[in-house]
Amino acid sequence: QAPSARPLDPKLNTHTKQTSCHSFKMSSVLRTALRGVARVGANQLPAARVAAFRPVVPAFQKPAVGFRAFSNVRYAETHEWFKAEGSNATLGISDFAQGALGEVVYVELPEVGATFSAKDTMITLESVKAVGEVYAPVECEVVEVNEKLNDEPALVNSSPEGDGWLVKVKFSGDAGSLMDSAAYAKHLESEKKDE
Repeated sequence: QAPSARPLDPKLNTHTKQTSCHSFKMSSVLRTALRGVARVGANQLPAARVAAFRPVVPAFQKPAVGFRAFSNVRYAETHEWFKAEGSNATLGISDFAQGALGEVVYVELPEVGATFSAKDTMITLESVKAVGEVYAPVECEVVEVNEKLNDEPALVNSSPEGDGWLVKVKFSGDAGSLMDSAAYAKHLESEKKDE
């Protein structure tokens, strides 16, 4: 079972990994979507608290940024993408998000029929570096989950806006506040400036 994510307590230090002579530090690019729990090898560290969606990444590494050319895809500030088709939609995390999270090794998906309000935690992603949460962009009900992720969780990395989709939902909430790809790109730039 994936470890629980915890909110940021700025008074606590983050445990990080070291590789060769490079010191690893917390990335401040992704602020809100995943709550990382730094890990060393296969052993979980004591309950360290780290910022929402700030997995441990090397200081010299820049997460990948890329967008699929979907005209009807929208993005949440918390780095989920949301492709609507009528009252149904497919949900996943952005390419930028997977790049910062690192290699995903486990995906905890919700049950079909589960309902969520906007900003509720829907899915837990565990990578070799962190454990994070994926939030519901709008009020929705799960109608299908990506079963392939049970055997191939790394699809979230290799095809985050394609075969690595997470769930399909029927939504009743308003998706009008979600960003198009151009607005999302600007959102990422503003987060980088806040580093």
